[in-house]
Amino acid sequence: MREPDGVRTGPASQQGMRRANLALVLGVIARAPRSRAEVAAETGLTRAAVSSLAEELITGGLVVEEGPATPSGKVGRPGTALGLNPRGPGGLGAEIGVEHLGACAVDLRGEVRAWRRQEIRNRGRTPAAVLADLAELLRRAVAEAGLRPAGLALAVPGLVGSSGGVLQRAANLDWRDVPLAAELRLALRAAGSEDLAELPIEADNEANLGGLAELWLGGGSDHFLHVSAEAGVGAAIVIGGRLLRGARGYAGELGHVPVRPDGPRCVCGAHGCLEQYAGETAVLRAAGLEGIRGDWVALLAERAEAGDAEVREALAGAGAALGIAVSGAVNLLDPAEVVLGGGYAQLAPWLLPAMRAELAARVTVRPWSDDRLTVSRLGRRGPLLGAAVGVVRAIVVDPGRLAGG
Repeated sequence: MREPDGVRTGPASQQGMRRANLALVLGVIARAPRSRAEVAAETGLTRAAVSSLAEELITGGLVVEEGPATPSGKVGRPGTALGLNPRGPGGLGAEIGVEHLGACAVDLRGEVRAWRRQEIRNRGRTPAAVLADLAELLRRAVAEAGLRPAGLALAVPGLVGSSGGVLQRAANLDWRDVPLAAELRLALRAAGSEDLAELPIEADNEANLGGLAELWLGGGSDHFLHVSAEAGVGAAIVIGGRLLRGARGYAGELGHVPVRPDGPRCVCGAHGCLEQYAGETAVLRAAGLEGIRGDWVALLAERAEAGDAEVREALAGAGAALGIAVSGAVNLLDPAEVVLGGGYAQLAPWLLPAMRAELAARVTVRPWSDDRLTVSRLGRRGPLLGAAVGVVRAIVVDPGRLAGG
């Protein structure tokens, strides 16, 4: 999901100005319910203009009147508060993992209305088979949520080009050049979900969406490196509140940064990549659990909590490798924070000590302190939340396309 860039500035037609003003008004209301007078005061628009724009947003199902506004201390009757419509258009997120599928629906306020996760081994399956299962999961989530989705965003464990619809490569799924948006439309139609097949559909790397969720929902800095794992290892780089994607959209492939160039061969073809020391297969092998299926993160956390020495040693080794790779990124980018997300958030108690030691020894950009290495409160929910919430954020940035602007 490409995060919204905001309304363009510069010379504009009358229709373009009205569309920009719709976004301005909705953006104020999205922060907290406001009366028409309060919206006018915050935006600099006239009360007449705000009333006209508000009616357009109400007609479009984006805004509702919630009752008397909170008294502002001014003399006179309080106005009627305008708020986001909880029954209006929503966002639909989907996730393809190596060992799971996910679907999430959120309302216009970003509140989760449906959440579904299915544990299923997708490695070795065809895209058509996986997307057929995902289409059914999405159908159930939408039925449960009772919302009208305005768009669908898909999180995937691989490289997605700047077009946002084609998966270039997902090494852990063994997929290449998959037109995800087009294939998902076919699967949705086959599942009888013609309405969902007509939605705008985008795909993005799961780490990117996890990083965006952290930016939007995490409550931390707007300069950070978000490091996460499921089967592989990924990163999202957020600078000044914006995701750094790179020239072709492939930035953040931390899992394929070499930490030991003479190490084992990786699925990408190189040697000694971080994934060979801190990815799912590597950590399970080091813990003596190679070949175990199911939720590997939960299994490792349970055994580490129980005091399993071999598992704790494996996680310490993964933490050291992460510290080596992350220290290079810190020296290069100087983020305010490094945030552990995804599966790493659940494993953080056993990863952090070795990570901190490596960062302390290797980071040359001073001062560095342990409190700059944090753990996401979103955990493994990040990519799916980022996908769904990104859809509704795009509505707030440009409501005119739904409200008739």
